[in-house]
Amino acid sequence: MSKPKLIVLTLIALLVAAFITLGGPDVLTLENLKQNQAQLEAWIADNLVLAVSLYALVYVVSTALSLPGATVLTLAGGAFLGNLVGLLTVSVASTIGASLAFLVARFLLRDTLKRKYAKTIRRIDEGIEKDGAFYLATLRLVPVFPFFLINLAMGLTGMKLRTYALVSWLGMLPGTFVYVNAGTQLGQVSSMGDIVSADLLLSFALLGLFPLMAKFVVGFIRRRRAYRGFRKPDSFDYNLLVIGGGSAGLVSAYIGAAVKAKVALIERDRMGGDCLNTGCVPSKALIRSAKAADTLRHADRYGLDSVPVSGNFSSIMGRVKKIIAKVEPHDSPERYRGLGVDVIEGGAAFVSPWEVDVVRNDGRRERLSARSIVIATGGKPFVPPIPGLNTMDPLTSENLWDLQEQPGRLLVLGGGPIGCELSQAFARLGSRVIQIEAGDRILAKEDVEVSELVQAQFHREGIDLRTGHKAVEFAEENGERIAWCEHHGERVRIPFDRVLVAVGRAGNTDGLNLEALGIEPRENGTVPVEEDLSVGFPNVFACGDVAGPYQFTHAASHQAWYAAVNGLFGQFRRFRVDYRVLPWVTFTAPEVARVGLSEAEARAQGVDYEVTRYGLDDLDRAIAEDEDHGFIKVLTVPGKDRILGAVVVGAHGGEILAEFTLAMKHGIGLNKILGTIHPYPTWNESAKAAAGQWKQAHAPQGVLAWLERFHRWRLGGGHTGKAQRKQDRSVT
Repeated sequence: MSKPKLIVLTLIALLVAAFITLGGPDVLTLENLKQNQAQLEAWIADNLVLAVSLYALVYVVSTALSLPGATVLTLAGGAFLGNLVGLLTVSVASTIGASLAFLVARFLLRDTLKRKYAKTIRRIDEGIEKDGAFYLATLRLVPVFPFFLINLAMGLTGMKLRTYALVSWLGMLPGTFVYVNAGTQLGQVSSMGDIVSADLLLSFALLGLFPLMAKFVVGFIRRRRAYRGFRKPDSFDYNLLVIGGGSAGLVSAYIGAAVKAKVALIERDRMGGDCLNTGCVPSKALIRSAKAADTLRHADRYGLDSVPVSGNFSSIMGRVKKIIAKVEPHDSPERYRGLGVDVIEGGAAFVSPWEVDVVRNDGRRERLSARSIVIATGGKPFVPPIPGLNTMDPLTSENLWDLQEQPGRLLVLGGGPIGCELSQAFARLGSRVIQIEAGDRILAKEDVEVSELVQAQFHREGIDLRTGHKAVEFAEENGERIAWCEHHGERVRIPFDRVLVAVGRAGNTDGLNLEALGIEPRENGTVPVEEDLSVGFPNVFACGDVAGPYQFTHAASHQAWYAAVNGLFGQFRRFRVDYRVLPWVTFTAPEVARVGLSEAEARAQGVDYEVTRYGLDDLDRAIAEDEDHGFIKVLTVPGKDRILGAVVVGAHGGEILAEFTLAMKHGIGLNKILGTIHPYPTWNESAKAAAGQWKQAHAPQGVLAWLERFHRWRLGGGHTGKAQRKQDRSVT
């Protein structure tokens, strides 16, 4: 730490110590001020200028140092100085103190506060970048965060001091008036009759109503700012208009129709989106075929003769198509029209926050309006700009399902869930798979031991896993496709037949004309959403892959509820999307299923935890099915059974995880899981066994020792001696 910073820090420490030593916390209480009210009023009357100066100095110092007592000081300003003088003094002193705290943070605490209040600072930075002074005024009028934290956090932004001081003064003025006015009324309370006086009751009413009034005013101003330049239609065609017929769009439309709103759903391609057509359904169908091949190839595990597996790849892909067709009616236009949704086959482009131009697939054009619009256009595979990659006719999770000939050598780029699932499936079906991951391990979002277990299984199954390899160039040499990778500073040559790109997904906003609304997608194509999933305007929402941050089908459905409900009823109440209990599963063998915190995340967030581990090699059902490998790991609050997170690595991991997900959602601890009857022999007995492991580790040893003595006493006084003599005779 530099010398100037050390001097400032020392001075602050001395002032805080003096405040505590001199009894500041005891002095700055309503009780103390009331007890000395008469003496203080008399002294102030004789020394008004000095009193105002000292009061202002105390207020400035307490605010600058973020000491407790600002509310009491504000009330005291009204009680002893009156409305006008109190208001002027408090408003000026609070602004000066806030500005000093702002400067201290900028000079001294920038790095420390960024670490300690990372989430808060990030949210404020986003607001400053977007709205600047208006965002600060909003925080001052409706304090989402404590005033002292706003003072300190704003010092970490690039806002100019004069802007900060002026906006703070204006933003705090209405609240200051309400508190000072309340103080004038408290100062006049001298009997029980004064407590029910009209003036005092009005002041308390203002004190309670101010946050609500301020929130209404801020909301009104926000709406006026957002809709500036747009003309709102006098009437609307729909209550809710949904763009996109994937998981998020279908759920949004379903909810709207269920509450009898007039709903339109616009989809230019196939209903069901990625999940039905190119994602969850086809990939799980392919994985099941691959599992069947693996079972036949290793039938000797079950006392049968292993057989060489050969299959017609086009037949396998034909089965995938049949399964898609079987599920398709669940998401069909006919079903949703039957629910009362106007399903429109075509594309939509924004004209205003309430209107879209629609080009139907048959060429017809029209303009539709809605009170609220939900963007649910999904995502698409991200293809990195690696030289030569586009000339390789790359496969992605989108076009893979049109493949009719199985690749002999399949190169998979990416070690995330999609890359891992498809690598193992193709390897089990007979392809020679080379999987490339730039990082040092696959499934990097999971704990290291989880990645290592899956990697070990991949190696056993013959997958050529290359971690630490970064693809830098693709080329064709002598009629053979080649990938060049960097590995520890060296170039590595990898020949292949087809390449599958699975390095992530990007939000899909093509053709929406978001620029008409001034909405700019992020680098990954997703649109920036607020906590209520609105996008730039109170009536425009986004959910699913186009919104992020979790690109799962069940996350899209979860978000869709918030988008639809806020879109239809947001004028009365808005709900913030809740991601606290969001499970996910990677469908490799073994499956990797997780909910809540991992150990790495808990450490990064500074969360204290205990770990309970149960090996699936101890589970009878797993042993019977020759799947006795993997584990369950549960993170709990130290000394308590409340679950912070759980991961299941093993067969049926996704199903086992459901019990922990339910427990976390509804506050059920491991003790109650242990006390629940689980049928034998089932895979879900493992959840109970994990709870038993926790209970065993937290057994009350002192109580057990006392019980041991109690039961020994219950046997009778001479029993122990007789037993010992009998044992001695047998030895002799």
